[in-house]
Amino acid sequence: MNSPNTAHVFGNTVSRIRDRPISVPILSRRPLLPSVSGIWDALTGGNDARQEALAAVRRGMMLFREGDVSGSVAEFDKAIELDPRQKAYLWQRGLSLYYLDRFEEGAEQFRLDVAQNPNDTEESIWCFLCEAQLYGVDEARRRFLEVGRDPRPVMREAYNMFKDGGDPEKLVAAFSSSQESEYFYASLYAGLYYESQSKTDAAKVHLLAASQSPYGQRSGDYMASLAKVHCLCRNWSSI
Repeated sequence: MNSPNTAHVFGNTVSRIRDRPISVPILSRRPLLPSVSGIWDALTGGNDARQEALAAVRRGMMLFREGDVSGSVAEFDKAIELDPRQKAYLWQRGLSLYYLDRFEEGAEQFRLDVAQNPNDTEESIWCFLCEAQLYGVDEARRRFLEVGRDPRPVMREAYNMFKDGGDPEKLVAAFSSSQESEYFYASLYAGLYYESQSKTDAAKVHLLAASQSPYGQRSGDYMASLAKVHCLCRNWSSI
């Protein structure tokens, strides 16, 4: 899904998101039956509403990259008002809700998305991160959303660490000499794991490492922007 939309964040041109193109599906990844979709479009204004919703999603993503987390949620919510079918697929909204400490809504968002896309490792992890803040790590792990096998080795290891417990330092060490993207993701999720354990100092080390890594600095990946936003929200600028 190629998208004509590009935006700048921290001096980088955004072209891909978590190894997926920027374009955000307005309809389900499992498309509605034409008859149902046609009825919905007739009731809601059809293509105009879809295009306005897509524009709102792109604005929300741009605002998040710029550090305006509240503004991003407002745009994502506007997109849902324009096209309610979109709610189950707005993982970007879930990320923003986490940084606003709206953990219950964030967990709901990620659970909705995993219900539609049962192979999304990262959304399963982010649901855990929200629920760890609500219920504690043990209960969040009991409620853990199991998903299909991620093709990325680093995300398979990260998923197992969050699901079963593990050592974030071993995760980072295992990918320290790998591709730049793998080191970035290992550092990002090591830091997030420590945050779920309320180990702020260790979380800071790894999240700053992720945001300051070559991939974090140069990539157009939405999660590279997230690492920067995380440090901005926590007022972290150096180790």
